[in-house]
Amino acid sequence: MSAVLCAGQTAMAPDQQRQAAIAFEQQGNTSEAETAWRAFLKAHPSNAEPYAHLGLLEARQERYKEAVPLYRRALALNPAFPGLRLNLGLALFKGGELKQAIQEFKPLLKSQSPSSPEAQRLTILIGMAQYGLGEYAEAAPYLKKAAARDQGNLQLRLALAHSCLWSKQYPCVLDTYREILTLNAESAEADMLAGEALDELKDYDGAIKQFRAAVKADPMEPDVHFGLGYLLWTQRQYPEAASELQAELANNPNHAQALTYLADAQMQMNHPEAALPLLEKVGRIDSTLSLAHLDLGILYADAGRQQDALLEMSAAAKLRPDDVNVHWRLGRLYRAMGKKDEAKAEFDKASSITKASDDAVSDKMGGAHAQPVPTQEPAPAPAGK
Repeated sequence: MSAVLCAGQTAMAPDQQRQAAIAFEQQGNTSEAETAWRAFLKAHPSNAEPYAHLGLLEARQERYKEAVPLYRRALALNPAFPGLRLNLGLALFKGGELKQAIQEFKPLLKSQSPSSPEAQRLTILIGMAQYGLGEYAEAAPYLKKAAARDQGNLQLRLALAHSCLWSKQYPCVLDTYREILTLNAESAEADMLAGEALDELKDYDGAIKQFRAAVKADPMEPDVHFGLGYLLWTQRQYPEAASELQAELANNPNHAQALTYLADAQMQMNHPEAALPLLEKVGRIDSTLSLAHLDLGILYADAGRQQDALLEMSAAAKLRPDDVNVHWRLGRLYRAMGKKDEAKAEFDKASSITKASDDAVSDKMGGAHAQPVPTQEPAPAPAGK
């Protein structure tokens, strides 16, 4: 049948061309469907339907950027064409044009009954689009609403927990964590999120406990050993921190931060010979970690390699110009090199930063009584697919 339709397509009446195009679509014959719709479009250039279907055919081939102008042309001809605005939004979403996708989804959401399945779908899409844009505070209310309507959706709750964490809504992280536990009592990712929230809330013992639970749940989870190791490092528990950081490196040998903090832990335990090769490896992997530059500069200075030390410490100062320790170490190095003026400039910077920090703490304490205490789903398929 399809061969007959194809061979006689140019001689068909417009309605026959339309029926042929629909038949080819239903058969999954994309090439013939596109040819038939373009023939129909030639006879009906002001009809939105062929543009809408041509856009859908492009979207089905994951050619979303090609689908968008076809959908827009159809909308310009017939703004009320069924399902068209949703399909445009989905093509934008899947093509990575998230801001434009949100602009299409939000009016659609307002037009839906709040309890309808379509409202839930749009709520998820808006939340995930804003999540993808890094607009975590804006994403959280949509993801929270969607999660409340889908009690069994673990991925939604993980996205919500991440959004709450990255927008500093720490109680929300902990509330969502408790919900996640009802779905998966052994979720390492959820334990890590709760641990990060507790760390931000200065509950260090609680944070370490959560990361220990995460390690137990899944010792192969990316960053799980690093997170625990880092927390132990902040609490000066260097031997155990080093053990966890080494475990992270067993999972990922090029984890630059794990290498950096392991090296620093080794230095704190007076093992410079173990730290040096780790820091030099960091330099080959990631040149943006100020602690690695500073520690390497300290080791070079101790070894009498003053020019190498100066290069490393200067790099650390550029990355962290507000770090007192960097300027203090630079000042000591300049003094050892006989550069008194440069040394004084660095010591003055360190003193200025320390004073500014002390003033900030004083201001906060003075106003303490007046201030309140801070307390993916994949995109659904286009309609008709």
